[in-house]
Amino acid sequence: MTPAAWSPYPDAADVLRALHERGIGVGVVSNIGWDLRPVFRAHGLDPYVGTYVLSYELGVQKPDPRLFATACEALGADPGQTLMVGDDRRADGGAAALGCGVHFVDHLPASRRPDQLRPVLDLVADGRMKK
Repeated sequence: MTPAAWSPYPDAADVLRALHERGIGVGVVSNIGWDLRPVFRAHGLDPYVGTYVLSYELGVQKPDPRLFATACEALGADPGQTLMVGDDRRADGGAAALGCGVHFVDHLPASRRPDQLRPVLDLVADGRMKK
C-alpha cells in the first residue's frame, strides 16, 4: 500500500501532537502485514510515535498480549497506566489482558469519524490514564 492510499483520521495529527507535547508516549500496534512507518512519515505523524509493534515482525497477532507488552516495554510504560485506542474490540481488546485501559473508536471510514480520537485527550492527563 502506498502512503497516498491511506488516510489518517482527520484529528490524528492534532491529537498525536497534543499527546507528544504532554510527554505521553505513543506506540502503534498493528496486525497489518506491511510496514506502516513510511505511511506515518508521509502524513507527518511519525515524529509523534515512539514505537511501532507490527505483528508480521514479531510473528504473533493481536489480541496476543505480547504485542501490547512489547509496546509498553519499548515506551517504558506501565500497562496499568496505558491506554490502548483501537477500532476492533476482539483484537485491540487483548490489551486489557495485560492490564491496559482500552478505548474504542467506531469502526468506520476515517472520513466518517472526524473527532474519534479527540476523547483520548480527556482520558489521559500528565502522562497518566484517568481512572
